[in-house]
Amino acid sequence: MSEREKNYNGKNALLVDDDADFIDLITFYLESYGFNVISGTSQAEGEELINNEKFDIAVFDLMMENADSGFILSYKLKNKYPDIPVIIATSVTNETGLHFDASTEEMRSWIKADTIMNKDIRIEQLRSEIDKLLDNK
Repeated sequence: MSEREKNYNGKNALLVDDDADFIDLITFYLESYGFNVISGTSQAEGEELINNEKFDIAVFDLMMENADSGFILSYKLKNKYPDIPVIIATSVTNETGLHFDASTEEMRSWIKADTIMNKDIRIEQLRSEIDKLLDNK
């Protein structure tokens, strides 16, 4: 089966971002891959969802009501379910010049995310990252 043919029917994705347009876009992408998407618009909503449900993958915005909301959600999710892949989507590099990545084990150990992507994400990039993360499970 090729990467393009993979279907994630029956899998749940958690999406937490305070930008409604970004939620709509990423929900569209994830649903086109077959995911059932459950979304929240704040760190608090994300924490509640993490406490009440188990997901197959999670996508978090970095900066919501707190500058590190995405890191906090990643930490809480990984403490409860260490095997669930986490993608942090952020525009912090474009806005501040600060650069985060999860390319090394050391970075992943304190960030608690598997991948960090810029918010100007393309559907092919997102699909490739998800396929890679879920293939490693």
